Amino acid sequence: MQELIFATNNTNKLREIQEILGASFSILSLKDAGIETEIPEDYETLEENALQKAQFIYERTGKNVFSDDTGLEVEALNGAPGVYSARYAGSKCDSEDNMKKLLVELEGKENRKAQFRTVVALIIDGKEYTFEGACKGQITLEKSGSKGFGYDPVFQPEGYGQTFAELSAEEKNRISHRGKAIQKLAAFLK
Repeated sequence: MQELIFATNNTNKLREIQEILGASFSILSLKDAGIETEIPEDYETLEENALQKAQFIYERTGKNVFSDDTGLEVEALNGAPGVYSARYAGSKCDSEDNMKKLLVELEGKENRKAQFRTVVALIIDGKEYTFEGACKGQITLEKSGSKGFGYDPVFQPEGYGQTFAELSAEEKNRISHRGKAIQKLAAFLK
């Protein structure tokens, strides 16, 4: 079984990644790896932030690591919240606050097209690789569903009549931005 550190302590992300990668991999959280320092995310792009996080952990542990950075890019908001998705409503705010702000910003706008985009950065044996996944869809008028996390209750993927928060974990992982990026990572690792 291959051991990889995933540069996160987000239990939702950890569970989602383990489900996608399966039993061939043992995924360690930052806590599992004994990392308690705040990891910097100083850049303006998902790619740069993902690489920065992976490099930070690799430099401290010397172990194979991957990290991700994800953004929700809304067409009518010129790609916002993008790299600031997790702190869209402010650094002390949560997912509920972020969704409320997003829905307010889109009030009266007909164009609700959006996409989730994830970049995964992998450092394995000292070499860096990146993998990207995207999922196009639209922002709904109101929240719907109780599964998932983040913006899932307001994001309806293209070709579906339900939000990410209404889909099963298996279905979401099959079509999601993170699922696509992690599937590319898994194919590379295998």
